[in-house]
Amino acid sequence: MSSSETDIPVAAAPAAPRRKRSLKKRLIAGGLGVAVIVGTFVFILPRIADYRSVWDVVQDFSWWEVVLLLVATFFNLVTYAPPWMAALPGLGFRQGSVLTLASTASTYIAPGGAAVGMATSYAMLRGWGFKGRPVTIAVAVTGIWNQFAMLGFPVIALAAVTVQHEQSSLLQSVALIGLIVFVVAVAAFAASLWTPQLARNVGDLAARVVNWLLRLVRRGPVKWSGISFVRFRNETVRLLGKRWHVLTLATLAGQLTVFGVMFVSLRVCGVSASEVSFIEAFAAWSVARLLGSLPLTPGGIGVVEVGLTGLLVGFGGKNAEVVAAVLVFRFLTIVPTLILGLAAGATWRRHHPNHATA
Repeated sequence: MSSSETDIPVAAAPAAPRRKRSLKKRLIAGGLGVAVIVGTFVFILPRIADYRSVWDVVQDFSWWEVVLLLVATFFNLVTYAPPWMAALPGLGFRQGSVLTLASTASTYIAPGGAAVGMATSYAMLRGWGFKGRPVTIAVAVTGIWNQFAMLGFPVIALAAVTVQHEQSSLLQSVALIGLIVFVVAVAAFAASLWTPQLARNVGDLAARVVNWLLRLVRRGPVKWSGISFVRFRNETVRLLGKRWHVLTLATLAGQLTVFGVMFVSLRVCGVSASEVSFIEAFAAWSVARLLGSLPLTPGGIGVVEVGLTGLLVGFGGKNAEVVAAVLVFRFLTIVPTLILGLAAGATWRRHHPNHATA
């Protein structure tokens, strides 16, 4: 028997148990996600407000209120592309919209949260012919900027609510956690870009750790090292030096237009300013958005609805109107994106940028 034949059973033997463990974890995670979604819409929300009373609220919409909701949804959709256009020079609005719609839709149909969307974005951009390092930088900085905004909003909301002399234990807890993670994340990001030597040291250490882990599963070493980190660092610094302000404004616009859809939904559904103020609505949205980023269910479905409804009712909103507003908001921010995203995912190769080089 040849050496290659004897090597095959040794390398393949641990694969089956690993696959079984991985399948078991996916099944457990999927079951937990289904339980959260079913529990939210079958047990929790109906106890807060009967769906008949919620439907009565929705049926009272006037034509101009429907138009207002559609306009808010449209502005949300058109802010998808600009962050990617800022992070990846040469990417057009049409391609950026296709990219973000498809990647966002993928987070609604597959567990894994932002990681699924980032992987989808990377694959599409590489398929369009963009070079690897610029794509990696674009995926990294758009993801980091979105996380910075998501972590920073609860802190801003807590400060604003405190000025109004109101207290929320959940908001305080989430804001404190967000502040700690935000400071650590910003410090780590700044440190990784501080000097080429530091970037090389971090890259060499990361390569050694990853290679050690790969040896445990009998895989070969990685092909990158600290020098790769230095090149990545240099190109990232050049990009941010020219476009950090555009990227920041585009990211804020993309995030805040989502809040705009929620705020319009509240007012259209009859939740007045005397019940839930603008600042309270922003605080509830920022906390629910952060909770929804946890990869428990696709798109945070169930988690966002429970968190947002609980906070809005706690601030003073009436049960039926709040549940109606939350469901309308989630419908308008998920269903159009899902439909357009699936269409974009099916036709993305037709939107090949003319300038891209393989």
